[in-house]
Formats: sequence, C-alpha cells, structure tokens
Amino acid sequence: MTSRLTQNTINGTHHHPHPHPQYYSHHSSSSSSKASFKGCCCCLFLLFSFLLLLILAVILVIVLAVKPKKPQFDLQQVGVQYVGITPNPATIATSSASVSLNIRMVFTAFNDNKVGIKYGESRFTIMYRGIPLGRGTVPGFYQPAHSVKRVETTIVVDRVNLLQADAADLIRDAALNDRVELRVLGDVGAKIRILGFTSPGVEVSVDCAIVISPRKQALTYKQCGFDGLSV
Repeated sequence: MTSRLTQNTINGTHHHPHPHPQYYSHHSSSSSSKASFKGCCCCLFLLFSFLLLLILAVILVIVLAVKPKKPQFDLQQVGVQYVGITPNPATIATSSASVSLNIRMVFTAFNDNKVGIKYGESRFTIMYRGIPLGRGTVPGFYQPAHSVKRVETTIVVDRVNLLQADAADLIRDAALNDRVELRVLGDVGAKIRILGFTSPGVEVSVDCAIVISPRKQALTYKQCGFDGLSV
C-alpha cells in the first residue's frame, strides 16, 4: 500500500480537490452586479447631461427670440424742497459749517423689452466734493413689458458738518455764487423674468451732476450718465 502511494506521488498523479461549483456561481453573480451598477450610472449620467443641454438650448432659443435690452433708468426731475447752509459760530476760526438739505428726485424707468423687469431696492447717495451728505432709497418694483414707470425718493440731509476747506468752499458757493454743485450716485439692480425664470442680474449705475440755487431753493442744472454692467 505504501509503495503504491509513493509511486503515485512520484508519477504526479496526486489528485487535488476540485473547487465547489458554488464558488463559480457566487463570483459570476458579483461580476454581473458590478457591471449592471456601472451601466446604470452611465445611463443616469447621460440622461442628466441630455436634460441639461435641453434646458440650455431652450433658454438660448428664448433669449434669441426675446432679444432682451438693457433697462433704462433716468433721473427725470429734481425738486429742491429746502437748502440750509449755516456757519458754526463756535468754530468759526476753522470755517466749520452745517448743511441741511431736502431734495425730492423722480426717476423714470423705461422697459422696451417683450418681457417684464423686476427691480431690486435701489440706494442713492448725494455728495458734495466727494463727501457723502445723505442717502435715499427706492423700493423694489416690477415693471411690465413695453411700459414706463415713475418712481421717486427723497434725500434728507440733516445738519451735516463740513470742516475747514470744504465748509469754506460751500459757504462761498452758496453766499457769493448762489451755486452749489452736488452729485447723485446710485446703483439700480434689475432682472428680466421670462416664463417664470429670472435672468442673471444687470446693474445700471446712475451718476448725475446737479446744481442748486440756495437763494431760489431750486434746481438750475442737471446732467446724468448711465452705465449698464452685467453681474
């Protein structure tokens, strides 16, 4: 018996146990599951890519059809309700002065587009020689297509102190020249609404130079510039 086993070992006829059939079944099932998962992910990726391209194509077609234009926001009227420039006696040596001002501004918004425009809240600052004196606010509003809308705001300056050179210039302009030059600066944010969708914002910068007469309590000059910047 021993010699036969040894002979079989020498001849290389030793029998190895065969792998169980269940091992092959489990391995093939795992491979097929991974392949199915990868295929599903590819399908979802292609579907989302197609939907995204479709949405972009629809938006592009709408934009080309509508041809949106930059909104126009113009300072139409400026009403000077009160102007008061008072030197401060306590500090007359330093040429100090206080300014009180009440200005009513009427803006006109023009919408030549085929769709409506939604305006955000707008803020305006009145300045004298680069010094902010006061601020005014125009609440947000919606403007239908092909329409003109008037909005207004009042800027109130209550005893703002100017020192030294600026106060001296202001007193000279008011008392001798009866001419005080101011600037009105502001940004107007607008968005176009198309089929319930809101476009990226467009910002219109307003820069107006105005001249008022303290004696007449009136506006004598106005010139405005506007610049539209995509955001």
